[in-house]
Amino acid sequence: MQIRPIEIISDDVDALIQLSRRYMAELYPPESNHQEDPQRLLAADIYFIGAYLERKLLGIGAVKKVDASPAYGEIKNLFVDPRQRGQGVSRLIMSALEQFLIDNNVMLCRLETGPEQAEAIGLYQGLGYHECPPFGDYKPDPLSVFMEKELEG
Repeated sequence: MQIRPIEIISDDVDALIQLSRRYMAELYPPESNHQEDPQRLLAADIYFIGAYLERKLLGIGAVKKVDASPAYGEIKNLFVDPRQRGQGVSRLIMSALEQFLIDNNVMLCRLETGPEQAEAIGLYQGLGYHECPPFGDYKPDPLSVFMEKELEG
């Protein structure tokens, strides 16, 4: 499996983004759904990657560098094709996103997920994330779970 930067929204990337958006829309109302616009994932302050097995895209992930005090990275997207789950793809993507932050001297990673995503919460907890208060522009929401992790270089 290889991690590669995503520089355009190709058909395979778009298909996973749309699958992710439909999944989230089934779980949460629009006001509790905080996904980035797909084109925004290509912005300079976002590191957008795909996990590939040869040419096949298995999953996507993105982290946004936030210039705050302290600076942090926010996971903006993590989605693995449901047919490819259980192979460690999410862990590989998260590791690459965290390494990108460390390489850019950002030692705090945050994310927002939802209570209906028990598998995602379990993944994040297993990676060392713990619950924290809302951050950035987020407001308290019973359908949001905020998590963070201090990264080590």
